[in-house]
Amino acid sequence: MRLLLPFLLLVAALVATIALDRPLPPADLVVIERSDCYTLDPQRMSYQHELRRARVIYETLVNLRASDCTIVPGVAERWESSDDGRTWTFHLRDDARWSNGDPVTSRDFAYAWRRALLPDTAADYSALFFEIKGGRAFFEKRKALLKAFAEKAKNGEANSGDLEQLQRDTMLAFEEGVGIKTPDDRTLVVHLETPLAYFLDICAFPPFAPVHRDTVERFVSIDPKTGGYVQRHGWTKPGEIVTNGAYTPTVWRYKRDMRLERNPHYWNPDAVMADSIECRTIENPNTGVLAFESGAADWLTDLGPEYKTEMLAERRAYLERFRADVDAGLARGADLDDVVGALPPPGEGERRDVRGFNAFGTDFFSFNCRKTLPGEKFNPFHDARVRRAFALAVDKQQLIDRVTRLGERVSSTLVPPGSIEGYPLVEGLGFDPARAREELKAAGYEDRDGDGVVENERGERFPTVDILYSTASPRYQNLALAMRDMWKRELRVAAECRGKDSKLYKEDLKKGNFMIARGGWYGDYGDPTTWLDLQRSDNGNNDRGYSNPKLDAMLNAARVETDATKRLALLAECELWLFNEEVPLLPICNYVTVYMYDPSRLDGMSGHPRLEQDLSILNRRAPANAAEGAGARNPSEGSR
Repeated sequence: MRLLLPFLLLVAALVATIALDRPLPPADLVVIERSDCYTLDPQRMSYQHELRRARVIYETLVNLRASDCTIVPGVAERWESSDDGRTWTFHLRDDARWSNGDPVTSRDFAYAWRRALLPDTAADYSALFFEIKGGRAFFEKRKALLKAFAEKAKNGEANSGDLEQLQRDTMLAFEEGVGIKTPDDRTLVVHLETPLAYFLDICAFPPFAPVHRDTVERFVSIDPKTGGYVQRHGWTKPGEIVTNGAYTPTVWRYKRDMRLERNPHYWNPDAVMADSIECRTIENPNTGVLAFESGAADWLTDLGPEYKTEMLAERRAYLERFRADVDAGLARGADLDDVVGALPPPGEGERRDVRGFNAFGTDFFSFNCRKTLPGEKFNPFHDARVRRAFALAVDKQQLIDRVTRLGERVSSTLVPPGSIEGYPLVEGLGFDPARAREELKAAGYEDRDGDGVVENERGERFPTVDILYSTASPRYQNLALAMRDMWKRELRVAAECRGKDSKLYKEDLKKGNFMIARGGWYGDYGDPTTWLDLQRSDNGNNDRGYSNPKLDAMLNAARVETDATKRLALLAECELWLFNEEVPLLPICNYVTVYMYDPSRLDGMSGHPRLEQDLSILNRRAPANAAEGAGARNPSEGSR
């Protein structure tokens, strides 16, 4: 028997492996992602594909309707704010349930938001919660308490009583100092530091989702050496996770696939299209395309290969053949996908299963605005005239036509046009080489001796410009090289391109070890401040080191303006000044996100610039020859 035991254990392990690796039953909707989720903890999420999944796994107080990003009810069926805009009261619906049947309560939100405010959680979006009265003070108080305890523990002076006192002090600081109140299970009252015009929008952001406290707490312990909460993440795994959204994860094979099944207790089942969703992870971009073209998926969320430019050209050829039909359909007010999906199949050299969307993101290069570079070296880009000169010397249309080749919109400011209702169109600096040379001359640099290189009045050449970029994509290198040549041609300055892998690139970016560096930003919420606040003196994402009291004052003035139209006008004025005078960064274009899906087969994709695609309303279209209405349902009014 002893001899048989190892063999029996091996057989058992093999059987278990085969059982776990068994192919999943076909899902109603299959989506291909380039990356898997790093976490399903909503307070710790930050990547776009994670946030997209979070929107159907969890439900926030309010939702964003995908088609137009209008705020609609979520867990809260109604809400009101005080006259001064500082206090919000949310009334939760009676039928909101967790996937285990428990009611969703106001205390679930309070617990989740406290997690986001704890430095122990290391949440990327903790700063958004600082808008809540006392939020920042609580964060700093907890840090101070942990530091004091750690010092005591290091000296061998801490005991269990000190550990318990630390936790009591933390809870007291939250309950007494933070403006999150739960008068009953169905009411959540939130007090803000100042009025916040976009507060509802950030309430719809997944890091503001609730978590099931009893489930999470089973995986929390306290480190006796630091006093900090040790938050193990086993509660996010299928079989443990409890969700309150339209779906709940039932299978998660990391870097392979995740299966989402309907939450049987979700309050709005009629708004949910598919019973099951399979999210496959295919890191290789070419393999992703092959998988889609084989019919294995309904949507490829990120078309990665460089030949996507040719694929988009094939789509344009297809639309051009049916231009009259497309224009007529759009004139009737029909959705572009509905029009294209009803057209005859593509011919040779044509396709309709690729589409580029103007995204809620802007590609740019940052200027280092600090007084000096590392090592106290002279930094010419501290001078706004130099920054203006370099911005004016870049032909962005040429970059799009010859380098990126995705047909992006040229951008001279940060906020993508048309992405925020009521926000005026703002124009920054365009391509003007003559003015660029005048700006550089005004800063003290011109070709004084006719050698084709600009010098200052002491005869010193303009410093060789260091252009930092990430090697994560050929796009960044190609843009850097093209701009290097433009600056040499138009300004007579030398530049060197320096590529680094993503980790080292980010380290240099944070340390200010660059003169010009590749950057980019996707908006987190539907307000101009998601872009403009990047330039605040104290913003953690201000990698440029730009600091100007005038800008901070302009943003502060807009912050307290309660008239929505006037407020947006103030922000537009701020952006106009920022990108015509100060130019802390060089906008290149608004990003284009390229999807693969066939509109004759898939319904529910949104063309809104924020691209908040809602997995719960995506629906396979019935075949053209099927009975009318077969296989499809319409979302209920006011749903997601």
